[in-house]
Amino acid sequence: MSHAQHTPDLPTTGAHLNHTVVFASDRRLSADFLAAVLGLEVGAPFGPFLPVDLGNGVTLDYYEKRDEPIQSQHYAFLVPEERFAAMIGRLEALGVTYYADPSHTEPGRVNDLFGGRGAYFGDPDGHNMEIMTRPYVRP
Repeated sequence: MSHAQHTPDLPTTGAHLNHTVVFASDRRLSADFLAAVLGLEVGAPFGPFLPVDLGNGVTLDYYEKRDEPIQSQHYAFLVPEERFAAMIGRLEALGVTYYADPSHTEPGRVNDLFGGRGAYFGDPDGHNMEIMTRPYVRP
């Protein structure tokens, strides 16, 4: 095999996000929560990390951090239109309020940004999660 051959798993231009760490006070609780909402599975522990594979080559690696408060971050997930309603249904079944806006002032509503649908919700540690069916249109 020549070293010049293209490897399909590696980016040929730019940079592709491979994984990011998500701090959680209980990594199992948080990973299970997100996997349940998105209809995914939690992977086997990898060292101190508990991964949720998003299916697009990106993994969220949940890391337990109990010695200080968890600072809220924002994570946005582009999801298929045909799976959006099921995700909203799973949030409702879990008793989790979803919102049309990132400030969480429009409970129980979804937005229609960029011709798609979207919603925001908090995870067990207060991370502001977003599901959307269309990517943001950037200038």
